[in-house]
Amino acid sequence: MHPAGLPRELRLRLAGDFAALRTSSGRLGGRCFHVRYRPNGLGHARLGLAISKRVSKRAVERNRLKRLLRESFRRIRDQLPPVDVVVMARDVAAGLPGAELLAEADALWQRLAAIRLVLPPAAAPAASDPHH
Repeated sequence: MHPAGLPRELRLRLAGDFAALRTSSGRLGGRCFHVRYRPNGLGHARLGLAISKRVSKRAVERNRLKRLLRESFRRIRDQLPPVDVVVMARDVAAGLPGAELLAEADALWQRLAAIRLVLPPAAAPAASDPHH
């Protein structure tokens, strides 16, 4: 994989992962993006993107938003707590310049990094578990 890529283990891919974030998660929001997050117990953050056609009918615009968000996440992922994160774009995001979108995404990541998460007992790896 290209060194700047986002490895599979750092991406949310399963429908169940996205569904879990819809039901029980924390929220952050800004002008362009809405973030839902929850502890994952994996030791690293994972990113999911949900950029709907409501944001823009044009696939090229939705893909641009996804590229910007992945780039922003790559730069800060080592500073984030072990959480699953889904980012959704608001309608206003489609027409804004990339620098403005990156600035807001970076601000949301900083807010997320500052949050003290408490892992539920079921999500915390057991000390006697040899796989962790």
